[in-house]
Amino acid sequence: MKKESVKLYCGDCLEVMKDMPDKSVELIFTSPPYNMNLRIRNGKYCSRQIVKEISTKYKNYADNLPIDLFYEFNEKVLTECLRISDLTFYNIQLLTGNKPAFLKIMGRFANQIKELIIWDKVNAAPAIGTGILNSRFEMIVVLQESYPESRKFMTAQFERGTLQNLWQIKKGSKYVKNHGAVFPVPLAEKIIRNFSIESATILDPFMGTGSTGVACINTNRKFIGIEKDEEYFEIAKKRIAEARI
Repeated sequence: MKKESVKLYCGDCLEVMKDMPDKSVELIFTSPPYNMNLRIRNGKYCSRQIVKEISTKYKNYADNLPIDLFYEFNEKVLTECLRISDLTFYNIQLLTGNKPAFLKIMGRFANQIKELIIWDKVNAAPAIGTGILNSRFEMIVVLQESYPESRKFMTAQFERGTLQNLWQIKKGSKYVKNHGAVFPVPLAEKIIRNFSIESATILDPFMGTGSTGVACINTNRKFIGIEKDEEYFEIAKKRIAEARI
């Protein structure tokens, strides 16, 4: 692929996306932070605590916004995604620190939700407390502006009856200490191959360590990646560069 087929930005996704033209990319695939370190104490959210424990997924991000601010942030991100692209795949997992916000988000964008895909991670990590179900799956919420009332994908690259909406794909590998939220390259490839044409432009506003970028290289797509954490950004640059060799 040509060098100009990959554009990487180190910065806040909302700041970068606001300068992107309407419908300038064919598909967005991303996974926002899950607000994993927001906790409940005595029946109330502990909105400002910082937790350093086994659930920490990011090295330099507290991941514990107050629930209303977490909702507002995701609403702004999805609003921008729907402006920039007609098709957005938003990977989420319902947890203590985000459940009300993500459910509210799904209500807010109900008229743009086209499909729900269940990502079965095959092996569920043990819950951190008693009385809690092990979480084996995540959801990929598919949103569309132009044709959301139908489940038919106009850009589908798969034949009738060949693709289900439950996918068994094992979790991704860690590429840096304290980043446990890496989704696997095969997951990104499955979305990109099946819902976009070759040479399409794919955007990941929460690029992390670059899995979507690697998937774009592997599938001959153009890629735009945004990541605010400088360490993850450098890892993503290196991984994507290596994938192009």
